[in-house]
Amino acid sequence: MSTSTLPNEHDEAPVFDEDGFHVVDEPIDLSIYRWEDWLTLAIFWILAYTVFYQFFTRYVLSDSAAWTEEIARYLLIAVTFLGGSMAVRRNTHIHVEFLYRYLPAGVGRALSTFVDIVRFAFMAYATWLTVELVPRMHNLGMTVVDMPMSYVYAVVALGFAMMTFRAAQIGVLHWRNGWSSLERPGEEY
Repeated sequence: MSTSTLPNEHDEAPVFDEDGFHVVDEPIDLSIYRWEDWLTLAIFWILAYTVFYQFFTRYVLSDSAAWTEEIARYLLIAVTFLGGSMAVRRNTHIHVEFLYRYLPAGVGRALSTFVDIVRFAFMAYATWLTVELVPRMHNLGMTVVDMPMSYVYAVVALGFAMMTFRAAQIGVLHWRNGWSSLERPGEEY
């Protein structure tokens, strides 16, 4: 019986040997996650439970819980705006890198800095707008649940505030490094 060995990028041990099949997993590193990641994950699981409860009451019990659709909508809004700060922190929002390949380095650097400034300004303006809306929406109630709509807008304001903070951090990081992922796609910070 011949032994087949396949290259394993994590260690030098063969995948197949005399004792059978062996695979070594990479160690799990949770340090890459921040507090907003865990908050968004918790809200996501509350959303998943709510949608499951809605499905169960509607199709199994044939007596749909009225509050689940509205609450699921608001939880999805929370996941979207709180999760947006993860995308800003990781610099994974959609961007076009194609143009930077054909620009001179100095022009690409200036354009990348401009993008960082515009991103920060947009997020700061959106934060200001949503903070202004929170007290105005306090007298407007949710449809099914007896709570003010200002709570939903407060979560959106918090999401935009976190995105603004992360946009400032990523802009400073790009300034200190002297390059951004727009100029060097695929490189890590």
